[in-house]
Amino acid sequence: MNNNYYQQNRLEMLRFVPKNSQKILDIGCGEGNFSASLKEKLKTQVWGIEKNEKAAKVAREKIDKVLIGDAVEIVNDLENNSFDCIVLNDILEHLAYPNNLLKSLKTKLNKDGVIVFSVPNVRYLLNLKRLLINKEWRYEDEGVLDRTHLRFFTKKSLIETFDQLGFEILEIKGINPLKPWKFNIINFLFLGFLSDTKYLQFAGVIKSK
Repeated sequence: MNNNYYQQNRLEMLRFVPKNSQKILDIGCGEGNFSASLKEKLKTQVWGIEKNEKAAKVAREKIDKVLIGDAVEIVNDLENNSFDCIVLNDILEHLAYPNNLLKSLKTKLNKDGVIVFSVPNVRYLLNLKRLLINKEWRYEDEGVLDRTHLRFFTKKSLIETFDQLGFEILEIKGINPLKPWKFNIINFLFLGFLSDTKYLQFAGVIKSK
């Protein structure tokens, strides 16, 4: 995994976190830059989980508590009904069994708690170009085909996954789009069929039904 991953600010994700959140868990918090932004903006308590020990030690200087280790194992030991918001910024694609984590997280949310998520879009136009035009499926150090990714999602498959697990989707939208002038002509020629391929990632908010 690219070391820059641990230092990301992910400021585009701040708007998805409810402003009334009093206690937040950021899974895969890296060095804690996004968590620190949440803490500063919302004046809230923020916990993190991070597998990379070096990054976790940096995060501990910025937020209230950081647990080091595998998130799937750590989550099971957390108190039930204890978080207003749990953040999964590009986490699900790194898990062999992401559904198991999502099921566990349902028990850790309080009554009105939500999960904020982002995942790479495997139908991203540049990724489709490499696959369909260049005939390549080449893993890289970062991006949609990051070599550490174990699962791949489209908007449709995300919606189906959340529905099957008993989540209500409060919001889902594309983020980090291609520049419009490069994309609109291509999408027009395909009668809008490629609308979802504009976005590098999908992000949103879900809660238990």
